[in-house]
Amino acid sequence: MPPVSTTIDLNADLGETTAGNPVADDAAMLGMVSSANVATGFHAGDPHTIAATLAAAAEHGVSVGAHIAYHDPAAFGRRFVDYEPGMLASETLYQIGALDALARAQGLQVRYVKPHGALYNAIVHHEAQAKAVIDGIKAFDRDLPVMLLPGGVARDIAERAGLRVIREAFADRGYNPDGTLVSRREPNAVMHDPEQVAQRVLQVAATGSVTAIDGTEVQVQAESVCVHGDSPGSVELTRSVVERLGQSGITIASFL
Repeated sequence: MPPVSTTIDLNADLGETTAGNPVADDAAMLGMVSSANVATGFHAGDPHTIAATLAAAAEHGVSVGAHIAYHDPAAFGRRFVDYEPGMLASETLYQIGALDALARAQGLQVRYVKPHGALYNAIVHHEAQAKAVIDGIKAFDRDLPVMLLPGGVARDIAERAGLRVIREAFADRGYNPDGTLVSRREPNAVMHDPEQVAQRVLQVAATGSVTAIDGTEVQVQAESVCVHGDSPGSVELTRSVVERLGQSGITIASFL
């Protein structure tokens, strides 16, 4: 079967230094991906290391997105926070603006937004938080795309607001039959086998679908596939994906 698209965007979460220690090999990942979701300092990262990641992104010609999050570095942004919507909107705007300032110093700019961790998952169904995030994005730039899981209230709110929604799939995460991600607290949440991960990305490109943990196929029609930089063996996993895509005639390129 010929691929649905001859190009696919690969994105990775980068700039996620915690307590001065990087959780990913940003330099290696930036040599393989086409989009970088760069931490803003709320769940991880600090101005100095974020700037270094942005400089490397500029060197490799990688598009930069703001990886906004709950202000919860102790939990790496992976637990739900019951925000007042106005506060979440302000913090969304703040994070995008701060990252854009650092990006412009490197000759770049924030080209899209991708929520992180618990916030990303919450706004699939939490309408008040989804609206707050979209309001924060619009306050910065009404034409700034937002990367989201297909389906859910955040996508609907973003589209009604006139924002471009970038549909995302995950190379190394387990899927529930409803298209949501398997919680990291549960078995089968993360895939570690390079062949399995590479096959997932090829499946997205060829059929627009992923296989859920119960064996059913879930249509995602993704424009971008996330390869996590902080997973064990992530560089090797990503390299296997890049090689398999090349062998299949699929080009890695930004969705922009």
